[in-house]
Amino acid sequence: MKILVIEDNESVASMIELFFSKEGIDGEFVQDGLEGYQRASGEHWDCLIIDWMLPGMDGVTICRKLRQADVDIPIIMLTAKDSESDQVLGLEMGADDYVTKPFSPLALMARIRAVTRRYAQPPVPPEEEGVLRTIHFKMDTNTREVLLDGKPIPNLTPKEFDLLHFFLQHPRQVFSREQLLDRVWGYDFYGDDRTVDVHIKRLRTKISTEDRPFFHTVWGVGYRFDETSGDPA
Repeated sequence: MKILVIEDNESVASMIELFFSKEGIDGEFVQDGLEGYQRASGEHWDCLIIDWMLPGMDGVTICRKLRQADVDIPIIMLTAKDSESDQVLGLEMGADDYVTKPFSPLALMARIRAVTRRYAQPPVPPEEEGVLRTIHFKMDTNTREVLLDGKPIPNLTPKEFDLLHFFLQHPRQVFSREQLLDRVWGYDFYGDDRTVDVHIKRLRTKISTEDRPFFHTVWGVGYRFDETSGDPA
């Protein structure tokens, strides 16, 4: 991991440098804000640690200018300012997190791991937001459309959709009728718990086959949804 630290306090920089060496982190240290901005924008880094108060260019300005230039690097602000308004300002200028002085190296390392982990996760394409994919199903919660092996399932009622969505999110787990009423219908539902049986029977008619029942009755308990089992219910 290669990290640029822009910090003019020598004791703070020395503490971070010592800890980085123990963690096997390649740390580069700059004391001047303008030089730090130039290096941050012109070289590859896995993370930036920027002090708030710096000579040449302050940390908030560095952060703002980097984000305006579409520099997509995790940024952690170091600040002696502990007021909420100052912290909010740093985040609004594009910082991902902040650490208030004095701080422990372990706390800083935890923040570094957290922000770099978030950046390492692949972004979800806009067209995939709200889309749930399983072995056989593709469910779009925005359009409320469901595909089974690439073919649309027609005429799902709103509650059938909600019930199937719940089971797709919890494969192979067993739920009682009462649990399903609470999680799908809501705690304020006052109807008969046999309404669960009716909706599952309807879903079975629309999506199940003899070799792929999907819904399995667990006698004396409730229901289980399993796309991997071909055993009859």
